[in-house]
Amino acid sequence: MSTQVALGSPVLAAAKLSIGYGRRSVVADIGFELAAGSTLALVGVNGSGKSTLLKTIAGLLPELSGSIRVFGKEPGSFPARVAYLNQINSNQMILPLRAIDIVRMARFSSIGLFGRATDDDKRIVRESMERMEVIGLASEPLSALSGGQRQRVFIAQALAHDARLLLLDEPETNLDAEGKEKYRAAVRAFTEQGGVVVIATHDIKEASRCGWAMLLAKKVVAFGPGCSVLTPEALLSTFGITARMEEGKVVVVEREHGHECGE
Repeated sequence: MSTQVALGSPVLAAAKLSIGYGRRSVVADIGFELAAGSTLALVGVNGSGKSTLLKTIAGLLPELSGSIRVFGKEPGSFPARVAYLNQINSNQMILPLRAIDIVRMARFSSIGLFGRATDDDKRIVRESMERMEVIGLASEPLSALSGGQRQRVFIAQALAHDARLLLLDEPETNLDAEGKEKYRAAVRAFTEQGGVVVIATHDIKEASRCGWAMLLAKKVVAFGPGCSVLTPEALLSTFGITARMEEGKVVVVEREHGHECGE
């Protein structure tokens, strides 16, 4: 499904945004804009505000103050255009569902819970599973899959939304090297077609591959282009660690003496 955004309009825009639960603010004064084809990494430890911001963008949590616009409207206005992958708890995998059933669920936002899947819907499901190389697991019960295989299935589900905005919470969890490469290739292809990806992660190297990064520690520590904001000072404020950079890439992460990393 194509998403029409006015020329020059950001896909995502936040201004003086405060997010949290109930009346309790987790992070305040958030501001950013993302154009089509952008990738943003939300970087921080557990409880830093990453998942809270993703849920706010997805429309699952209301903003406390300020503004957040998704495709120019309130979050949740275009459910078929936004795919949200949350952190998967293995204890939730108790329903007798096959891998393909999980991926097919992505089409509900377009066809409805009881709608009939079209040939196009079936193609999107198949191509998404092929992209993550789980088509061979289509008939397998989800409960029988390894953690890495399950994560591939859920990433395939996010892709099968055929959305224009992907919100991914720790997407590389449990993935092996091959799974990570399949996931990263899928993200590259998605953004090359104008999609926007927002990733919550505590992995600095993963963040360094994104066009934009926002470091969170219950406040916005830094925001800017990828590696340029992953400075030793910013990382120390975010994680209590420092990193050595070479040729624009994070190559060594070291614990700063006297500080403990939050994750």
